[in-house]
Amino acid sequence: MSRVFVHGLGAVSPAGWGVPALRASLEKGVPLPVQSLARPGWEKPLPIRLIPPPAVRPAFLAHPRLRRASPMTHYSLAAALEALGSDASLISSGAIRLGIVTATMTGGLSYSRRFYEEVMENPATASPMIFPETVFNSAASHLAAFLGANGTNYTLVGDPGVYLQALALAADWLEDGVADACLVIGAEESDWTSADALRLLHRQAIHASGAGALYVKTDRSPVELVEVAEESLGESKRPDTNRNGQPGKVLAPAKILGEALTASSAWQCVAGCDAIQNRQQKAATVTIDGQNGQAIGARFISP
Repeated sequence: MSRVFVHGLGAVSPAGWGVPALRASLEKGVPLPVQSLARPGWEKPLPIRLIPPPAVRPAFLAHPRLRRASPMTHYSLAAALEALGSDASLISSGAIRLGIVTATMTGGLSYSRRFYEEVMENPATASPMIFPETVFNSAASHLAAFLGANGTNYTLVGDPGVYLQALALAADWLEDGVADACLVIGAEESDWTSADALRLLHRQAIHASGAGALYVKTDRSPVELVEVAEESLGESKRPDTNRNGQPGKVLAPAKILGEALTASSAWQCVAGCDAIQNRQQKAATVTIDGQNGQAIGARFISP
């Protein structure tokens, strides 16, 4: 891997909108309150950690492209714009060729469930207006359109470890000159279907949603990505074993924020890089135990 540096961070989580809210929640170390999500046909609701409304309505919601966009798109855009900062205008002007890699496991479930419910009720009246939001790459497509980014744009679908694979792909793009900079996003949204599926796999896990973003370039910055490595496991582990930080400093975002699959993996990376930027740590290691029997990790350092 050639030298890759982190230039921006973004996050939307049950702690709130923005990296400061994520940082404060993880530093406090107290699990966030659990809310209830109704499941059709059941009297007992599913446990979930919801994202609070933003303090100020995001300006990007006025964009015509986002009129019917899914919550996953909203989270992705908010995290992306926070990570990009002032470079967003340079991307729109064409001064920076931006590569976008979005990682997700479940995708835009709320519209998918709604569309297939309509299909089951009456295929002739199922709304074609919401069908585009059911495809996995809808969030990445909306983001590129909003930014005016014409560079390479991929969506990777997999278990929570796919976020680190997305980081490795972005590093390859930078090394090969495919892009001047890359935005790597992990994003999920909540629905009773995903919350129920998570309950079947991990009884103690609390479902959550949101997004995390890293903005990476080859230009030097206070945080360097030095390694992404993958290893096969005998069997997968529980999602709350995810951790990052120096030896002696262990964070488990899933225990505090909830299990948000690829978004949780992105939060780990954001938290680790944020600790290095704020000089709380000199290095951070992120490890992900995937559902398919693989482990993958990434190492960030202060160069």
